[in-house]
Amino acid sequence: MNTKIMLTVFTSLIATAVFAFDPPPVGSAAPDFSLADASGKTHSLSQYKGKTVVLEWFNPECPFVKKHYGSGNMQKLQEEYTGKGIVWLTIDSNAPGTEGNLSPEQAEKITTAWKTHQTALLLDPEGKVGRAYGAKNTPNMVVINPEGKIAYEGAIDSKATPNPADIPNSTNYVKAALDESLTGKPVSNPTTKPYGCSVKYKSS
Repeated sequence: MNTKIMLTVFTSLIATAVFAFDPPPVGSAAPDFSLADASGKTHSLSQYKGKTVVLEWFNPECPFVKKHYGSGNMQKLQEEYTGKGIVWLTIDSNAPGTEGNLSPEQAEKITTAWKTHQTALLLDPEGKVGRAYGAKNTPNMVVINPEGKIAYEGAIDSKATPNPADIPNSTNYVKAALDESLTGKPVSNPTTKPYGCSVKYKSS
């Protein structure tokens, strides 16, 4: 009997943990946050209210991330949409001592070497923002509309591989979501399954 009770409690704890890491539903208010960028400047989601915001979870060591940066695909997207007034926040939620965690100095070197075009590369070593958004993979993409609500959550595109050759033949979900949002249309495919490396969160 005690074993059954313990199993029930354990199962409940797992369910709670999984639920806690689920992303907020599309259409719900995006959780506010404040994080420092590589230069120490703080960026809060609330300061960008009235603008469309892209969140991109990042790990420079991840082959799926390298697929999109090594090919220039991510930089092209960043440049195109920041040029249209969209705020693009790249977030590193990997814990200190794990793959992909960046110091401010390393983050500055990466943005220079990779010629990135995001608004800011934000450091989330405690993983609080990543957990708030249920981010499980790098890259994991979120689009937030000017009303501060989540309009899209999921993968960057339809080809869940680390092969850059697959990019031209894939559907870019983020581009589609942004193009629809910018014209005032509802996002036709608001949720997809993200793919990539797991975010290496700090142990609780």
